[in-house]
Amino acid sequence: MKTKEFQDLRKKDSADLEKLLDEKRTEVMNLRFSQATGALEDSSRLAIAKRDVARLLTLIGEKRATAQKTEVPA
Repeated sequence: MKTKEFQDLRKKDSADLEKLLDEKRTEVMNLRFSQATGALEDSSRLAIAKRDVARLLTLIGEKRATAQKTEVPA
């Protein structure tokens, strides 16, 4: 996920991010199985997928924190 892609993700809502997170987690799981069976040729794909999951979790956390700040009654 490049910087521009990451900035584009910031514009998406939480539901889209959650859906993308599920897809990335499935990808990580499939890459782990491929690595365990020896079918994974490029092991860096696993590390990249894990980083993408971490980025998505960070964005979701930021959106939740922002939503909580705006919902607090004054």
